[in-house]
Amino acid sequence: MPFYKKSYNKQQGVYYPRAVVQGKPVETETIAKDLTKISTVSNSDVQAVLGDIAGVMHNRMAQGKSVHIKGLGYFRYVLDTVGVENLEDFDFEKQVKAVRVEFVPERTRLANGTYTRALVDSDQLEWIELSPNTEDNDPAQDGKDEEPGTGGNEDEEENPMG
Repeated sequence: MPFYKKSYNKQQGVYYPRAVVQGKPVETETIAKDLTKISTVSNSDVQAVLGDIAGVMHNRMAQGKSVHIKGLGYFRYVLDTVGVENLEDFDFEKQVKAVRVEFVPERTRLANGTYTRALVDSDQLEWIELSPNTEDNDPAQDGKDEEPGTGGNEDEEENPMG
């Protein structure tokens, strides 16, 4: 069951629920063992493939492609940049501050016309509230606190990275 805490957004002056990661990350070895239990592939084979996937994905994205892992979603490179007012001041090297990998979970259209996202089955998630003082243990945040109430794109196209 996932966890949340109440978080205050100073800029908007409102409270939002904010997902919080607890405990240590689940490592590749554990995922490999879990996959071994539900397949006919050995643990060492699963770990070998998972160990190579990042390099393979990098090579494809470095070719300007997005990577679609069926049942999981889409990965692609995106840029964090600063703009310039005049075209003659445009300098790619100076304006690019970071290269990131964007992930968009795969989505499936349901019979009622709505969509469901891979990795998110809202009907089966039971959220547990934590104290507002609880720290987020997500190593992916790397000391950055995401602004509550932001993120997510409701107006995505059918295949946002294809």
